[in-house]
Amino acid sequence: MLMCPATWLLENFMAPIRTLIASGFVVTFAGCAAAPEGHSPGRDLGLLWVKHAAEYAAVSTQVYGIAEQALPGFIEDTSWSAMPGQSDAAHLPTAIIFDVDETTVGHVDFQIEYERPFANWKLDSWNSNTVATPIPGVRQFAQAAQRAGVTLFFLTNRPCQPIAGNDDPCPQKQTTLDDLIEAGIATDADHVMLSGERPEWSREKLVRRELIARSHRIIMLIGDDLSDFIPCVRKKAAAPCTESATAASRRQSIELFRNYWGNGWYILPNPMHGSWTSLR
Repeated sequence: MLMCPATWLLENFMAPIRTLIASGFVVTFAGCAAAPEGHSPGRDLGLLWVKHAAEYAAVSTQVYGIAEQALPGFIEDTSWSAMPGQSDAAHLPTAIIFDVDETTVGHVDFQIEYERPFANWKLDSWNSNTVATPIPGVRQFAQAAQRAGVTLFFLTNRPCQPIAGNDDPCPQKQTTLDDLIEAGIATDADHVMLSGERPEWSREKLVRRELIARSHRIIMLIGDDLSDFIPCVRKKAAAPCTESATAASRRQSIELFRNYWGNGWYILPNPMHGSWTSLR
């Protein structure tokens, strides 16, 4: 078996090499770089932080606690909307729009366990066979909002995809409903909206938000990704967006909507995945 020269030297002449290093010489071996490591979930600090850090639970609890404190004021102020451009909505019932994954239910265990590469069916299968874990703070907040008479909508980019042997054209919807109910959040099929459930419902959530805004005054948006708040922030544009976002345009959008962050818009930490990963 052929051996990399560096390996052979290290195994057979370690002592002389140590002497050279101690003398100030630097030894390099051109063309013998170490093989690149594949993704190692057990060493991914983003995954480990979400899984183990008390700080993650503290931040999530803090986000939902602040949102709950602000809830009565947004209900009472009929001129308020968390949906830019929504006007003349004072007469409409109130609503909050949530994302689902990493906003209401967490998937860090899936992120650690699944065999790469990612595929939607892998997550759907995992969700179908696992009891959902609520994000810290979400259950208490959702229940407080419902007691106050606010309608909750859940927008997710889990895609509707057929499954062999299942006649349901969107079996992922029932899985999503089950996840939310397991997390302690009461809802139904009319308030959960998946990507592809209707032809016009692309991964760009703006169309779905606008649909809700026709019948409800949207008092809060809650998510873990920029796309849960701001349209057209993805590298790959989805209808109705026509231009790709850039890292610079995403940063500019934060400044453009700066008055909403922590004031009707509440973002959860997610260092594991999201639209940001293609625009680093």
